[in-house]
Amino acid sequence: MIDKKLIPTAGLKKESFSGSHRGMRYLFRGDDGKNSTTFTVFIYPEPWCFEQTPDDQKESAVFPLTDEGMDQAVTWLFERYEAEKPRWSDAEKEMMHTVNTTS
Repeated sequence: MIDKKLIPTAGLKKESFSGSHRGMRYLFRGDDGKNSTTFTVFIYPEPWCFEQTPDDQKESAVFPLTDEGMDQAVTWLFERYEAEKPRWSDAEKEMMHTVNTTS
């Protein structure tokens, strides 16, 4: 899904990092700008961006802004994906319907 080397730990102090994997979107965000010592990872279903997804469809966890914290975050992402695989699969299928109906 994601390799922690793609997300420089110090980079989260400056800007968020987002992506998606088979219907599950994720957003990594430093919690206090340049002074961040923690970061939050959010997961939510396709198709909308973070801001347009209802809060009740988002889940989050906070991790220390360290290499170990990044390992924990990536592990958490994998666990959440596996735990709700049908949800993400359904979201991926629905995404195509959303695209087709808005064209």
